Amino acid sequence: MRTITRNFVLGLLVVLVLLLALGALPSLLGSGDPYYLVAEPVTNDSVDPDATVNATGLSEQRFPYTTAALDSGRSEAYYDGAFGFKEAFTHSPFDEIDEFEARNRDAVENRTAFVTRGNQTYRLDLVRGPGGADGPPVPTPNATGTPAATEVWR
Repeated sequence: MRTITRNFVLGLLVVLVLLLALGALPSLLGSGDPYYLVAEPVTNDSVDPDATVNATGLSEQRFPYTTAALDSGRSEAYYDGAFGFKEAFTHSPFDEIDEFEARNRDAVENRTAFVTRGNQTYRLDLVRGPGGADGPPVPTPNATGTPAATEVWR
């Protein structure tokens, strides 16, 4: 192999490794804003059944944030990157909301999705909350119906 070809291939590999590291770094360091998917049960008669996505058979590997939110009320934190590199290399709750919108446009409104799991309908809100050792507080609705101590991402 010629020297110039070898140097070009090595340089290309170094650039790829650096881009992958920049994508993974915010999660490892916990930098950026933390986002969570919060699932709140709603009455089935308050939501049009045609305006929901069936979440009964969702794969935990493909929808980790949604399944965690449906199981425990709130998903694990997703930290966005400071420069936008991370979004190109990782799966995020934003991707899951977009997937629900692709499946049923009527099920998503202002980045809030309505899903049905079994006989229960849930409202999935994408919220941004404070980080910390104790984690963010679980959002509780206040007088306006929006989660307190967090910001609903819309």
